[in-house]
Amino acid sequence: MDEKSLNFLEEIVEADLASGKYKSIITRFPPEPNGYLHMGHAKSICLNFGLALKYGGKTNLRFDDTNPVTEETEYVEGIKNDIKWLGFNWAQELYASDYFEQLYQFAVTLVTKGLAYVDDSSSEEIAKQKGTPTQPGVNSPYRDRSIEENLRLFAEMKEGKYKDGEKVLRAKVDMAHVNMHMRDPLMYRIKHTHHHRTGNNWCVYPMYDFAHGQSDAIENVTHSICTLEFVPHRALYDWFIEKLSIYPSHQYEFARLNMTYTIMSKRKLLQLVNEKHVAGWDDPRMPTLAGVRRRGYTPESIRQFCDKIGIAKRENLIDVGLLEFCVRDHLNKVATRRMVVFDPLKVVITNYPEDKSEILASENNPEDHDNPGSRDIPFGRELFIEREDFMEEPPKKYFRLAPGQMVRLKSAYIIQCNEVIKDGNGNIVEVHCSYVPESKSGSDVSGIKVKGVLHWVSASHALGVEVRLYDRLFKVENVSIAEGDFKDYINPESLSVLPNVYAEPAIAGATEMERFQFLRKGYFVLDKDSTKDKLIFNRAVTLNDMWAKEVSK
Repeated sequence: MDEKSLNFLEEIVEADLASGKYKSIITRFPPEPNGYLHMGHAKSICLNFGLALKYGGKTNLRFDDTNPVTEETEYVEGIKNDIKWLGFNWAQELYASDYFEQLYQFAVTLVTKGLAYVDDSSSEEIAKQKGTPTQPGVNSPYRDRSIEENLRLFAEMKEGKYKDGEKVLRAKVDMAHVNMHMRDPLMYRIKHTHHHRTGNNWCVYPMYDFAHGQSDAIENVTHSICTLEFVPHRALYDWFIEKLSIYPSHQYEFARLNMTYTIMSKRKLLQLVNEKHVAGWDDPRMPTLAGVRRRGYTPESIRQFCDKIGIAKRENLIDVGLLEFCVRDHLNKVATRRMVVFDPLKVVITNYPEDKSEILASENNPEDHDNPGSRDIPFGRELFIEREDFMEEPPKKYFRLAPGQMVRLKSAYIIQCNEVIKDGNGNIVEVHCSYVPESKSGSDVSGIKVKGVLHWVSASHALGVEVRLYDRLFKVENVSIAEGDFKDYINPESLSVLPNVYAEPAIAGATEMERFQFLRKGYFVLDKDSTKDKLIFNRAVTLNDMWAKEVSK
């Protein structure tokens, strides 16, 4: 039995089902197709789809495509791909534009009831009419137009008689209302712009506050779940539904995801893309789902993260380290192990025959206890190890390779450093070692015990690859409250490219989005920029929280 306590939305749903208010629940995920989804959307997706799955309901995917200026089919397809990648399927694929005629008729109904009017005021004039949070607004000079005139003008707006911004349709609520969203909000505006689905059939488009609740009602959505910034909009959501006497969908709010060292604003993310601070929406430094997918994060790790942070009513800042923990936790279970040397130092095993090579075996994933699998690793006289794994004058308790010191090569033999070879400038170019033939991994009879284990690749079999090391995009923890331009805080070291990396030959069979653990280096994924002749790997996350170590220095 699951002992985990219910979040407040689960409590609401269970109470509604127990009381018989609903026989089953319907939720919806309503993205605007004006950009790619980010981690904040992932939280909403997991919540909406997760509630429906848990309580035997269904979730609709409804695109809020009421602003033709910013919306594109590219984003529609990207959003669908992201949701499927996260592991969810929607009951119906719907669009607010499906309801344009019905929404228009709803607006006509409100005009007929004397609850909406056509306003000729400019946007600046309307803003002044609204007043302030402490001062009531004033009525528009067009507020008392007759129902007949409003019906005629609204029909003419639809027919394209007026220019953009020349007229709007407003709800007639209360210009002195304490909630400024209730001060005669806009319902329709004129936009002579091609729509990605309806073409040029419409030139009047509903505002979000009018389209959203009515679309929920049309679909019989029982629990319309939004983020906290929509709390002031709830009164208007309820007002429209009440005045139209339609299905009483209800809005509930939860805290949006705010995460350290990143931003969750589509507008700012678009700036990063347009101003070339990143390579696109799917740049692995971006918090978009396309970006984290390309970086190597898994849908399982993101769902685990969303489950761990929970659902709250109060805004808070989530440590990105928790997301990285979830990524490591899952990748440790599924990532195939490979040996890859980033900064190569040649090792020559002088007592190993020059014309000899052998094939050794190593597990693909020791964490997979049912089927760890194994691969062949070629071994020969000349190898590459990490330059940082050798020190000519080591301190005490240094267990890696040093003159006179022994280490084990992973899945291979014990070697001892005998000689250091330098160039004319005194730089170390290679080290000469001897190996212990009786120390072969899996059949070691040498009796020698060593503490250091190094990864390596055979020099004659090594495959040259490119490695991209990604780090956090921003230098400050809470970018949203940092002074000045947010772009001033971009981390200049968020991407490091290592062009001359050597990998064991088994890496040649890598497929796009296959995850690897490069031993002692981190978790990596093959990037889409790879070609047959040049494999490129992105670091998803380090093996440990290196950022915390750097900050604490």
